[in-house]
Amino acid sequence: MEKEIDINKTIRQHAEIEDFFSGGFTVRTETAKSQLQQSTLERDSAPAQGRGLAEGGKGQQDKEDSTDKVAELEKIADEVCQCRKCELGSLRTNAVPGEGNPNARILFIGEGPGADEDAQGRPFVGRAGKLLDKIIAACGLKRGDVFIANIVKCRPPGNRDPLADEIINCFPYLQRQIEIINPDVIVTLGAPATKTLLNTNKPIGQLRGQFHEYVAGLGSTPIKLMPTYHPAYLLRNYSQENRRRVWDDMKEVLTALDLPIPEHRGK
Repeated sequence: MEKEIDINKTIRQHAEIEDFFSGGFTVRTETAKSQLQQSTLERDSAPAQGRGLAEGGKGQQDKEDSTDKVAELEKIADEVCQCRKCELGSLRTNAVPGEGNPNARILFIGEGPGADEDAQGRPFVGRAGKLLDKIIAACGLKRGDVFIANIVKCRPPGNRDPLADEIINCFPYLQRQIEIINPDVIVTLGAPATKTLLNTNKPIGQLRGQFHEYVAGLGSTPIKLMPTYHPAYLLRNYSQENRRRVWDDMKEVLTALDLPIPEHRGK
């Protein structure tokens, strides 16, 4: 009976945390999306920017730039699918290069594919992925407005954390994706992704809640980086405090991008 009660409690908690990032907000998706497009257009009109949003109100040069980005990202995806630099390449069902808007202002980065991702060849499509979709929607955006990737492109056995040699072999693919997309903000999901991009051993609890900088190399412009908890961690460690921390992190991201923060209906 006690086990049954615990299971019911877990189911209820998971439902509550998913509701927090969906029904718990007054989401103004079209307003946020419109402002995202407008702010991107304004930024692109500045000298030496040369960036655009993939949809709406773009000139010929922006369309060509977007087409070039898509081609470059597809080239990386093809390389990833052929890659056998580490053992993960021979163990996978499908490689998971990443997907999304090539002109995304927000780039989400996780640690590696899980079973559902390995089966479909797409990032964040399992239970944690559905929660990430709700978090993105809670920000007033859609999955197609952002780009989603991982530090390793193949599933580690048993969903374990990626090993050092696996990250070393795979990380250059992600570095190239970041360079092509050139987002305004990177959101790292969980400790492995955060520690890899920031080259630190500090725990995620000390790093989240404040912006850091990711620098691709000498001469590169720093990119704002916000660490936060991985959606899978939220599902495993449910608490109002943890979900509130993730939402606080996302509010900082929206503020940095000058986007509206949806109002939360709950307490």
